[in-house]
Amino acid sequence: MSSNFHRNVSVRGNQDFSDLKLKAPVRIAAGALGVKEALRHSFKEMGVVRSMTALLDMNQKNGFSCPSCAWPDPKKSSRLAEYCENGAKALADEATTSHIGSDFFRKYSVEELSKFTDYELNKLGRIIEPLVIKPGSVHYEPITWQEAYHLIASELKELNSPNEAIFYTSGRSSNEAAFLYGMFARALGTNNMPDCSNMCHESSGVALGETLGIGKGSVKLEDLYGAEVIIVAGQNPGTNHPRMLSALAKCKANGGKVISINPLEESGLVNFKNPQHLKGWIGEADHIADIHLPVKINQDIPLIKLILIRLATLDVLSRDIFDHKFLMNYVDGYENLIADLKTYDERALLEQSGVSKERVDAVVNLLARKSKIVVCWAMGLTQHKNGVENIREYINLLLLKGAIGKPHSGTCPVRGHSNVQGDRSVGIMHFVNKELNKNIEQYLGFSPPYKEGYDTVGAMKAMHEGKAKFFMCLGGNFLMAASDTTYTAEALQNCNITVQISTKLNRTHLVTGKTALILPTFGRSEKDMKDGKIRRITVENSMGQVRQSRGVLKPASTMIKSEPEMIAEIADTFFEGKHAMDWKALGKNYELIREKIDQVVKGFSKTEQRSKGSGYYLPNNARELDFSKLPNHKAQLTLNKVPQHKLEKDEYMLMTIRSHDQFNTTIYGLNDRYRGVYNERRVLFMNNEDMASVGLKKFDVVDISSTYKGEKRVAFQFKVIPYAIPKGNLAAYFPETNVLVPHHHFADKSKTPSSKSIKVRVHKIV
Repeated sequence: MSSNFHRNVSVRGNQDFSDLKLKAPVRIAAGALGVKEALRHSFKEMGVVRSMTALLDMNQKNGFSCPSCAWPDPKKSSRLAEYCENGAKALADEATTSHIGSDFFRKYSVEELSKFTDYELNKLGRIIEPLVIKPGSVHYEPITWQEAYHLIASELKELNSPNEAIFYTSGRSSNEAAFLYGMFARALGTNNMPDCSNMCHESSGVALGETLGIGKGSVKLEDLYGAEVIIVAGQNPGTNHPRMLSALAKCKANGGKVISINPLEESGLVNFKNPQHLKGWIGEADHIADIHLPVKINQDIPLIKLILIRLATLDVLSRDIFDHKFLMNYVDGYENLIADLKTYDERALLEQSGVSKERVDAVVNLLARKSKIVVCWAMGLTQHKNGVENIREYINLLLLKGAIGKPHSGTCPVRGHSNVQGDRSVGIMHFVNKELNKNIEQYLGFSPPYKEGYDTVGAMKAMHEGKAKFFMCLGGNFLMAASDTTYTAEALQNCNITVQISTKLNRTHLVTGKTALILPTFGRSEKDMKDGKIRRITVENSMGQVRQSRGVLKPASTMIKSEPEMIAEIADTFFEGKHAMDWKALGKNYELIREKIDQVVKGFSKTEQRSKGSGYYLPNNARELDFSKLPNHKAQLTLNKVPQHKLEKDEYMLMTIRSHDQFNTTIYGLNDRYRGVYNERRVLFMNNEDMASVGLKKFDVVDISSTYKGEKRVAFQFKVIPYAIPKGNLAAYFPETNVLVPHHHFADKSKTPSSKSIKVRVHKIV
């Protein structure tokens, strides 16, 4: 480790290899095997009774929302089991009966714990009491809640400016917690509110805002069922959003077609067995993707341009391929786009995309006569330097086909964590929203700041340069989620104090500021009781629907607190009870928080009543074909450049991916059965021909390096495995390879780290 670190902690953990095994990839997603794995994991972590109590309540109308992804619940579902394998794993992980407290931390120093792998850290269990590590110490020790609050307040008051404080939010929090958290930051006087959106779908928000006037998707779940074509681009639903496969299967049953666009052909889009139906147990699997386009990494724009050129050529002949009535009434920029498309060479675009002419022709022929089209996407489009343009090019396709603002059509950015969209809706943002600020002044009684704050990239830089001294996380594992791991670790250790509101231990609890606090909180599945009554929270799913959630399980400890309550108590302690907002009352009664949200946040109305059961949808102008906030009051077609990466002869393009046994940075296990990888995570997926050309064989050990602006970064010791991936492309799991992504390498406009297109070299270890 760098000598700059004030504790001898590791950001890498144990680097010994496990017993790596390769098997044939499992080509059927979900099914009986998925049920078996879900129950095996659940019973091991929670026991049978606790597991079934929680699983049968998760995602039910009066139950609690899954702590995993943000995929919406079917409106009319009567199924007892409305969850997927990864949702069950996330629940078991959160509701585990394994617990750690002060006795554990007396035994293990942070230096010793930092040698654990991320998987081993996560398996230790729930944190059950507030903890502090003091300057010069290497052990966490217990601290009372009041002592923790006063420590936070005193550190904040010692800052030279509120802008030396940073408040990070993960997508696991509730609307109520995020709202209070954001208002507390503003009440202090800062907009330094980076969040996990900055690292994933910020590119989506920017692109959608520029073209359609709203930074959210336009479809509802039911729209997918009746779509004629669903394009799944840069996304692996079988692992990341498994319940989405049910919607794709319904589309197929209704005669729809599915196009997969991704460098890897993922198992979930090959075959799927829905375990919630009898057919999923004894019948044939549903074949999901009708056409798979194995596009090279970050070559979606040349691919979609080529498709648009081919469609435009057909439209010249028949004038019915594009929706010209829709374009005339609702869209701006048609002539400019058509003129721009004529400047490109089709053969060059085809070669750059890496896709065969036959597959492109098949897609063009399919899209030519279809108008009900949905495009779904995730990090495979957003985490590139041109991430915003990637998404805008797909939106061009939808607009030309008139596939916005009508049933079974539209945009579907598939969000990751369960309430990442809700956090943004209720005010977690680093930029200034003047309308929100005006409402804060009117209804909350204080003046919020009008200076833009730090996003995630800016926060890392500010801490690294000593411009920020206080860092607080509402959930998440910031160190391992952010890019440039070593740089981020150095940045965190420059802080006077780091504060983590968490359920379980992760590496950000070990690589800390001079002082560090862990404030343990409830999981989504646990009962939040106050004065004998269960308190409910609300969350917003990936399609803009707000609904209530209430836990059913006994909390891990009597010494943990809910997120809204502890945030309110921190604020009350800081302001010494003298503030326009009655923080104590808000922390006790979440209905009061929802009243404030209704007053302050655009689109929220009568949330206490309307969020019950299935909940309600927030307003969405794209669904209503209202583009009044955009130039000429119309949706915008855009001109997007073809990416030019300019690889050296010995360079490859690397993308980071998840295994099937993880969710974001949380590692549930060491297997990735859909890709045939078992017992190891430090593997490098490589094309067979690329391996042969440089003399690499299966299981050879290599280091991976990236060099940007003369700075070399290295991810050490990975085993090479042959895989069906385009030549010149590589894939490896994150967070292990986040170290390769420079902190200054991010998407234009959105500043989303370019984790899906990293120029690297591979060095064989002899």
